[in-house]
Amino acid sequence: MQISSRFTIALHIFTCVDTFKDEYKITSDFLAGSINTNPVIIRKILTQLKNAGLITVARGTGGIIPTRDLKDITFYDVYEAIEPVENGDLFNFHSNPNPQCPVGRNIHNLLDDKLKNIQLAMENEMKKYTIDNLRTEMLEILEKEKI
Repeated sequence: MQISSRFTIALHIFTCVDTFKDEYKITSDFLAGSINTNPVIIRKILTQLKNAGLITVARGTGGIIPTRDLKDITFYDVYEAIEPVENGDLFNFHSNPNPQCPVGRNIHNLLDDKLKNIQLAMENEMKKYTIDNLRTEMLEILEKEKI
């Protein structure tokens, strides 16, 4: 299991938008330059963020605006927008273990609750961090770089 790079790219997008909003026209090309990826990938992620109601995008003008205060957008919100899990389950469990095998017929009983608890722990941890945390930390880093 691995969360794709689209999740961290989305966090990068939010950080760029906030950091450069007063200095540059924020376009998919601009973001692609910072992220070092193809603008098509950026546009796809922007569409996912927009469809999730996390941003608005003004095509052509480079207007990307978060729809909520950054302290109200969690990493979990971004994760849900970018990495939707199938049937709400992070772990894709093989569906037809052999019922004739003692392990096969009991594997779900052994793992289902544990895997759900692991998923909930990850999701709850993601809910602790916000885009505003990234803004604050980025400002601190930039201030230190000036010294």
